Amino acid sequence: MSNMMAGITGSFLIQRKILVLLRDGRKLMGTLRSFDQFANAVLEGACERVIVGEQYCDIPLGLYVIRGENVVLIGEMDTEREELPPHMIRVSETEIKRAQKVEREAGELRGTMRKRMEFLDFD
Repeated sequence: MSNMMAGITGSFLIQRKILVLLRDGRKLMGTLRSFDQFANAVLEGACERVIVGEQYCDIPLGLYVIRGENVVLIGEMDTEREELPPHMIRVSETEIKRAQKVEREAGELRGTMRKRMEFLDFD
């Protein structure tokens, strides 16, 4: 795709609220102020949405520059629709960090249990 085509297809998102999915799985939201042909972007009023189970938290980041090589997906958010299902519970930043830690530790425990059980060779 040419640079001119990239400008045409993405310029309609300027000044709109967008969601950016990053390679490491983080989800950032904010108002797109600028971008270039490499998908480098500047978000104003950015926040990171962290979801753990049925809990979520929007962690404010302010003005945020995103390096294009980390971008997986950019999309416009529908401001007229409800963003999350009604069963989701908004929690504080401290609570979501605690939930992330518990989830990470549970994942590590599952990994070590798998390693211990490898000798059984269930395949």
